[in-house]
Amino acid sequence: MTRTTCVALTVMALMASGAEAAIIDWQAELQRCRALRETVAPLLQAGEGISAVGRSNRSVRRCIWIQRMAVRKKIPGAERW
Repeated sequence: MTRTTCVALTVMALMASGAEAAIIDWQAELQRCRALRETVAPLLQAGEGISAVGRSNRSVRRCIWIQRMAVRKKIPGAERW
């Protein structure tokens, strides 16, 4: 019986640490995305590609996802790209 309890407590501790890792600091992420947009947007409007700007597509995709989720969750300061 104690072995089962020990395993259950271990599993619960792992699940709790995973839940804490999933928490997003929305304001920090939105600020990072604003800074990315400010540096990338003028270059894109001038006809430069994302690769010329030196940013990865992954960071741009993450910012788009963060913006969509923030708008959906009605986080203050969220705006659509």
